[in-house]
Amino acid sequence: MTISFNRIVVALLVTAMFCCTTVDAATFKIATVTPEGSQWMKDMRAGAAEIKERTEGRVLIKYFGGGIMGNDKKVLGQIRIGRLQGGALTPSALGSRYPDINIYGMPLVFDSEEEAAYVRQRLDERLSEGLEEAGFVTFGFAAGGFANILSNTPVRGLADLKGKRVWVLEGDTISYASMEALSLSPVTLPLTDVLTGLQTGLIDIVAIPPIAALVLQWHTKIKYITEMPLAYSLGFMAIDKRAFDKISTADQAVFREVMTAIYANFDKQNLIDNRGAFDALINSGIETTVFDPDEIVRIRALLEITNRELGAKGEFTIELYDEMIGYVDEYRSEHP
Repeated sequence: MTISFNRIVVALLVTAMFCCTTVDAATFKIATVTPEGSQWMKDMRAGAAEIKERTEGRVLIKYFGGGIMGNDKKVLGQIRIGRLQGGALTPSALGSRYPDINIYGMPLVFDSEEEAAYVRQRLDERLSEGLEEAGFVTFGFAAGGFANILSNTPVRGLADLKGKRVWVLEGDTISYASMEALSLSPVTLPLTDVLTGLQTGLIDIVAIPPIAALVLQWHTKIKYITEMPLAYSLGFMAIDKRAFDKISTADQAVFREVMTAIYANFDKQNLIDNRGAFDALINSGIETTVFDPDEIVRIRALLEITNRELGAKGEFTIELYDEMIGYVDEYRSEHP
């Protein structure tokens, strides 16, 4: 009877210990340059609240908006040492870890948003898998629209570009080489320093989607916008796979479901917002110029040579580049 009684007491104590023990929540600290109060931040915080509720508090997300954690390089450094678990990044930020992520943003690859969407339907999943193999979990890509040329003098052709100092995001080796091929003088700066560069005259030209120019207030320092689909931009959230793998499979599924839905909405809404931002720039007094179509053909021919040289150097997989161009040609043949 004594042995039986002791076993019952031990069993009750063990049960009580499990009942009273709380599982530590996994907190994902995520950085972004997006300003606080923006719709992006509101949607992301709503997603964080849903994840917290559906995981019963086991997964928490804390955002650091407005660029307070520094540029992409600093954010990646913080992720590396575990002080951050993720960030809302641009492709060039992870180009050193997974070079093919830059392939959509190569200058003058696409003519339209529809063309880019056609290619993305066929390649997005492969790029997401590549990022995960490189150590980062993503939840889909959000289109940022086409980068246009913003300047203080009209830009209508190659002659207007020659010798001008153009901003290139740090780490974006493809754009740097492309700008040099077009006889521009690329100036590498983190996103957070571009407004100062425009104010001081360090740079003459920036290429960015209208919505980004508006949000970051760069439009206050330029006079002209050139209508041409210079480069297709997109953004994504990247979470350190080491941190993500520490939460349960069920909680990972919730995280993926909520964030994938949010980024799918961003992918659609951003293009609408970008068109609205273009109109807002014009209404603010910025003048539009149109690039000479014949010049665009010449630039594409120059960049094709540069692109293949970059591929040969390992800046991206040349086979993937050829596949992308094949899909572009396929779309154009079906939609002449």
